[in-house]
Amino acid sequence: MNPKHVVFKKISRDKSVAVYMAKRDFVDHCDFVDPVDGVIVIDPAQLKGKKVYVMLSCTFRYGRQDMDVMGVAFRRDLFLVTRQVYPELQDKEKLTHTKIQKKLLKKLGDNAFPFFFEFPDNLPCSVALQPGPSDVGKKCAVEFEVKAFCAEHQDEKIDKQSSVRLSIRKIQFSPENSKVVPVTETTFEFLMSEKPLHIKLSLPKETFYHGEPVKVNVEITNSSSRNVKDISMSVEQVTNVVLYSNDKYVKSVAKEDTTDSVPSGTSLKKDYTLYPLLAYNKDRRGIALDGRLKHEDTNLASSTIVKDEVLKEVQGMLVSYKVVLRMIVSYRCVSVFYSEVSVELPFRLMHPKPEPGITGVCVCVCVCVCVCVDNLY
Repeated sequence: MNPKHVVFKKISRDKSVAVYMAKRDFVDHCDFVDPVDGVIVIDPAQLKGKKVYVMLSCTFRYGRQDMDVMGVAFRRDLFLVTRQVYPELQDKEKLTHTKIQKKLLKKLGDNAFPFFFEFPDNLPCSVALQPGPSDVGKKCAVEFEVKAFCAEHQDEKIDKQSSVRLSIRKIQFSPENSKVVPVTETTFEFLMSEKPLHIKLSLPKETFYHGEPVKVNVEITNSSSRNVKDISMSVEQVTNVVLYSNDKYVKSVAKEDTTDSVPSGTSLKKDYTLYPLLAYNKDRRGIALDGRLKHEDTNLASSTIVKDEVLKEVQGMLVSYKVVLRMIVSYRCVSVFYSEVSVELPFRLMHPKPEPGITGVCVCVCVCVCVCVDNLY
């Protein structure tokens, strides 16, 4: 029995060009990045002698698309490359790099032409800051896009009637499991207290997967003359917008407040479980999310892994996570004095590397239709 493959199809308004791609998620494996490849289908009668180009872009937006402050546009193309696909500058065989392209070219006929791009090593992954319920316009984000268009030459203004835009994502999966066990130990010494307060914070592993509970082990030895109470645990997401202003957003994405206490001269050993999920952070402005394709759900942004010799400023936004333990320390001397102490422990939140499998073929142009393609393979 021949397999059927669901195909998502869009067409440009003048029906002059279509883009076929086997996937929309491209993985950064740290030592290399999946190339972007696909097939363009044209209608020569609609082109009227124009050329067809394909563009791959990576854009950083700091807010609304039309925002401009003192002549500085808060939008920057981190990467932009354009290639002519019709008329052909090379033989189709030289531009065909994958089996999917070969099969699509055979299926779609003589008016189909391949394209192929490679990502440079220094580009960030897709990420966006979640807007608030009342926010309008473009959100702060790093976005990737494939665009096909018809024009006399590649630098002229693009006509929306004869162009195709397809959002894609650059994503990163968790590297191989590290044997590192995150742990931190801190000693607090207080005035008029002969002995200290000792805190140990540990996690069972360095990397947690999206949707997985984060289990934290806490050990407190209170040899001081202070009393400890109101212990709370939280997971904090730290997002640094490094491209323009080095803004920092620190958001608690999971928290557990307790009435646990450790009186002077006692100790506590306890496990806490936290659930850093987007479901608990809907509509909260400033939460960093993984890049989202239209009509698809997403999740909290994955931790950023910056490669060696890559400037952090080029990354647009850097996302990291940490577990934070906070507690109130009290001391009675005529009246009661309170102070807060805290301990932090960083970790990674990422997607697991998926098992190798067959991906479906996505066909895109402008109006979405779902069809089945028989015998593609």
